[in-house]
Amino acid sequence: MTFGIRLVLRAGASVFGVSALLLILAPELFLDLLALDGKSSALQWSMRMIGITLVDLAGNMWMNSHQKDDAHVRRVGMVMAVAANGLGVLTLLIPAELTWFSYLYAAVGFAFGLTYVVCLSTNKI
Repeated sequence: MTFGIRLVLRAGASVFGVSALLLILAPELFLDLLALDGKSSALQWSMRMIGITLVDLAGNMWMNSHQKDDAHVRRVGMVMAVAANGLGVLTLLIPAELTWFSYLYAAVGFAFGLTYVVCLSTNKI
């Protein structure tokens, strides 16, 4: 398989899958890593809700990576380029002190966003 949007979607699905498990099973840890109030039951509930949503997103990314229609995969890549870069921006705008984990999480979002843009601009599906 050549490097392209399909591979990036699969890698992103894997990263989101691991994040989803962490958010569902250990939201306090995730919140602490982001320098947010890990003891807040409301924030823990929100993290679990995000985790469930990421299960859906990861599944859709994985399934879309197997689409035979290149145009469809390209459109999914466009959506994911915006979403991944948006995740990076929102992570840096977190209403807390930025931690090493915040920077790492933002960097992962930007790395995926940039990779989607490169694949789209070079037409690597």
